[in-house]
Amino acid sequence: MIPLIFPKLNRPLKILCLGAHCDDIEIGCCGTILRLLEDYPDSTVQWTVFSASELRAAEFRASSRCFLGEDLGWLSKAHEFPDGYFPHVWKEIKDSFERMKSTTDPDLIFTHFRGDLHQDHRIISELTWNTFRNHVILEYEIPKFDGDLANPNLFLALSDDICRKKVRLIRENYPSQAGKRWFTEDTFRAILRLRGVEANSATGLAEGFYARKLLL
Repeated sequence: MIPLIFPKLNRPLKILCLGAHCDDIEIGCCGTILRLLEDYPDSTVQWTVFSASELRAAEFRASSRCFLGEDLGWLSKAHEFPDGYFPHVWKEIKDSFERMKSTTDPDLIFTHFRGDLHQDHRIISELTWNTFRNHVILEYEIPKFDGDLANPNLFLALSDDICRKKVRLIRENYPSQAGKRWFTEDTFRAILRLRGVEANSATGLAEGFYARKLLL
């Protein structure tokens, strides 16, 4: 694995994280978010999810505070589009993307993997690319029943401390999901370990992403 060294910016980052459902962002990319906040203090992080019941929206807001901290510049927003029906409310979700585009110009965007078989995840990924055409977009992955994990082409090595914090905060902040068989520490650790092996990470741990377009 050959590392590609990017020049370090001398300013905070503006980061936009998009997820179909509450906990998608945390599962998919929050180890990387924690790492970026270490490297770029005072960065602005905006988290937006598009389907949330009242209970899960409260969990999402609590999770945002735990991951990002009260002293960081951040904004979390939870929409109420119907879970599982995103293809049928495409126009309404697209309108919300257009409103978002008029108020933010991020350096880096995290969104769902375009090959994800969950229809809601796939719509969010498609609309991300449709709306933000001149931005760096990285697609994260979520392990689930569909068995649609693919082969990431970009990896970020993570420390064991960051991975432990990620897994702990996900489990603590989403008690509504605790009864699901997949919502376990070993599931979340397994994907971090697998990507760490593929990336030849010195820590043995990493998050993987799909970078479809990068201009160097």
